[in-house]
Parts: sequence; C-alpha cells; structure tokens
Amino acid sequence: MKRRIIFSLIAGLIMALAVSIHAADYPTKPIILMVAYAAGGETDIGARILAAIAEKELGQPIVVVNKGGAGGQVGWTDLAKQKPDGYTIGFVNPPALNSIILDPERKATFSLDHFVPIINQVVDPVCFYVKPESPYETFKDLLEDAKKRPGKITVTTTGIFSNEHLGILMLQDAAKIKFRIVHFDGSAQINTALIGGQIDVGVDNVGGAWASRVKAGQVRPLLVMDRERTKFYPNVPTTIEQGYPTVLMSSSRGIVGPKGIPEPIIKKLQAVFQKAMEDPQHMEKMDKAALAVKIMVGEKYGKYIKDLHETTKKLIEIARKAD
Repeated sequence: MKRRIIFSLIAGLIMALAVSIHAADYPTKPIILMVAYAAGGETDIGARILAAIAEKELGQPIVVVNKGGAGGQVGWTDLAKQKPDGYTIGFVNPPALNSIILDPERKATFSLDHFVPIINQVVDPVCFYVKPESPYETFKDLLEDAKKRPGKITVTTTGIFSNEHLGILMLQDAAKIKFRIVHFDGSAQINTALIGGQIDVGVDNVGGAWASRVKAGQVRPLLVMDRERTKFYPNVPTTIEQGYPTVLMSSSRGIVGPKGIPEPIIKKLQAVFQKAMEDPQHMEKMDKAALAVKIMVGEKYGKYIKDLHETTKKLIEIARKAD
C-alpha cells in the first residue's frame, strides 16, 4: 500500500515537472485563434487587432482562423474537441454560446464545462435604431406606441435567442409590452430592411458598422441596454435611465480554450493578452471600430459567462411560454 502511494506521488511529481517544462518552453510554434464567424465581422475585427499586438509579446505568430456556421456552433464544436495544449484557442460570444447550449433543438455536443475561460476582450451592448425620419423621436415614444399597439411594431434580431432577441424579451417582460419580432441573419440585412422601411426598429449592437451609419446620419440610436452610456453614442440614454434597471444585454467576445490546458500556459496567455489589450494601439484601433473593450480575466470572466447562462435560461423559458 505504501509502495503504491509512493509510486503515485512520484508519478504525480514527474507529470507536474513535465507540465512545467512544457509551459516554460511554450509556445514553440504558431497558435491558432479560432473565430466562429465569417471574416470581416465585429468578432473577427477585434481578434485580428488583438492577435497582431499579442504575437509580438508571445514570440510566435497568432493565426486567426475563421470557422463559421450555425451561429457559432460549428466553430465551438470544433474548439471543444481540440487538444488542450494551448495551441488552439478561440473566441466565444456569450450569450450566443449559452443559447446554443441551452436550446435542445440545437443539439449541442459541448457545454460550458468543455471550455476554460482565459480573458474577455469586448462587451458590446444591444442598441435600438430607427430611421432619421422615424416618428419615434425618443425611446419613450416607442414604448408608448408599443403599449397602444401590442404586437404591431416590428423589431429585429440577428437570430433566435441571439443577444438582441434576449434583450427584446427582457424589455417586453419588464415593460409589459409586445413587439413583432423579425429574425435576420446579420447586421447588413437589418440595416437594409430598416432603411428600406420594411421594419420599424433595428435592434443590434452598438459596435461595428452601426457607428459609421449613425455618424453618416443614416440611422438614429434610441436606447442602449447597458448600465452606463456608451462613449460612442454619449447622448443616447440607457435602459437604467429609462426606468428598467434589470434590462441589460450585450454581446461579449472573449477567449477560451479547450478544458485541460495546463495552468501555467493559461496564466501565460492571460498575461500576454491582457498586456496587448491594455496597449494604447489596441485601444485606439478598437475605438475606431466602435468596439468597447472590457477586460475580464480568468475566474472573473468565467463567473460572467456562468451568470449569463442562468439569465439566458430564464429568458428562453419566457420565450417558450409566450409561444
């Protein structure tokens, strides 16, 4: 019995030493940073800005690989299966990640437990947009009309149980109103439908192309679903200011890895990416893309994802009851 314990301790020490040696040398080859969406989107833009800065500190190329499909499910399914050696990591986009896991119709083969949180880069709040000539001068105007005409005002999402959809569900429940929800495949389609008058309100995120459309006077933002006003639309009120303190919804973008990556490698990645995110060059480029940087590292980031999982679960239940 004593021999077994001794052998077990020796084996554990040898394994720990091997991990430490491996981590000390890491990385010895390029790292793949997977984005589960097509090139050119907000997640991809942020990933490429970050990778270009972080690879200088890491000493190896960080190669951004796009693996889109099924709203992120294709890429995240692949990421969960990767060898946990720190050479394939990737971006996840809660609450889209949470929705896919929680929706039984998606039949996801991964769960939150398949991933280890590394660091969050962006939190991009949900925003309501209208045409410049819209009769809704303020969010209050929209709300009053929604109360008078339940189910008549069309609002958009980028997909079922997307962050916009969840935000709309939260608002409907809190304000006791009902919109007619129209699901699109992306921001470009929403913008086309809004400008063309096919829908009343475009609901998407603050960042990316929307900021340039606002600047050009093509659309007007009415509301941001966040605790504080965004620096990109400083004159636009938040849901808290409008009397809905619990109606908060965003799309976050952060880096995770397949579970089992040795802790020393995780710590190294966290340090490198945090330093890169805090770099003035990174902040300047992210500001130009209207992407709000919010750094959350390790356990803090993991708690954020888990808390959002519980919120998403409740909202999906509300949606099913409404149907």
